[in-house]
Amino acid sequence: MTIYVDISAAVHGRAGLGRYAESLARALLAREPERFALFYNRTSSTHLPPSLNETPMRRVRAGYKPWRMAVWLGQLAHIGFDRLLPGAELFHATEHLLMPLRHTPCVLTIHDLVFRLFPHYHKPLNYAFLNLAMPLFVRRADHLIAVSHSTRQDVVRLYGVDPGKITVVYEAADPRFRPQPVEEIRRVRRKYSLPERFILSLGTLEARKNYQRLIEALALLRQRCGTGEWGLNAEEWRLVIAGGKGWLYQPFFRRLEELGLEREVILLGHVPDEDLPALYSAATLFVFPSLYEGFGLPPLEAMACGTPVVCSRASSLPEVGGRAARYVNPTSAEEMACAIHEVLRDEALRAEMGERGLEQANRFSWERAAQETMAVYRTVMRHTC
Repeated sequence: MTIYVDISAAVHGRAGLGRYAESLARALLAREPERFALFYNRTSSTHLPPSLNETPMRRVRAGYKPWRMAVWLGQLAHIGFDRLLPGAELFHATEHLLMPLRHTPCVLTIHDLVFRLFPHYHKPLNYAFLNLAMPLFVRRADHLIAVSHSTRQDVVRLYGVDPGKITVVYEAADPRFRPQPVEEIRRVRRKYSLPERFILSLGTLEARKNYQRLIEALALLRQRCGTGEWGLNAEEWRLVIAGGKGWLYQPFFRRLEELGLEREVILLGHVPDEDLPALYSAATLFVFPSLYEGFGLPPLEAMACGTPVVCSRASSLPEVGGRAARYVNPTSAEEMACAIHEVLRDEALRAEMGERGLEQANRFSWERAAQETMAVYRTVMRHTC
């Protein structure tokens, strides 16, 4: 008998969801390699992570949207897709898409409910699909994994789910995120033409990430330092944002132009995973102003690299940052500017925050996540046999 883990998000390169699916699958396989097989929906853009190449696979060949529609209609019609998973004793859906199965117990990971809480930040078709399908998926799953207590509370509140049906299993930074040697930092600094000192933020350019207020905070910082009100030479500091364009990013560029900060903000676009640890390590400060996160890996990755973190106190982020991060109200550019100024001007504080960040990041691991996920599997299989 086999436990199947859906890695579709990983083979389709879907940022945070893909990183979760690949990292969890690797950690589970390290524990009991003979117990698992992987499942994914194969499309023209499929790219199987090399670390999972040797694992038994089952796949379907369908476009992204047709497969989602087939899954939803199968759930509505109570049509089981069990034949796609021969010998299955459990199926784990690692993104927000639960294949309909009639004879196989299912676990569903819920990362966030941003489509319910911030519907205006979602593409209309995606919002319509999730709004209709997610209540069904939540009800049909035998058990739910939430990636934070914040997400768990959202699921209980918005869908009336019994809290006993939901287990919190935290994500973790990949082990490659650690303080980098000087040579590697120099390589990445040369590759991206980075200044000697800079503030870093990472994430897709979209409204929920709240970059507009971050650049407003940068404008305030430069203004007050320029008048001598704050003892810091803000002219030395640039803001570097790593992340591709997402949904509703146009207002960010309009605001950037209005503030006249085009030269002070460096947009790197998508940065390959292999460059991220050195990019975090090169930064003087990492700022994460997001309005909502189901978990929020970038602050944890920054802390794992020894970089001090200022981040939003919204949703799950205090769970991730613990006592290591400095928190701000994400709707206040004023508060954000004050926190950035406080950390930038105090080298001793930055060193202390960096040490606390390393300790905080060490509290999370994919080995622990795999252990806790396996405990969920065992409970589900015991109760559904």
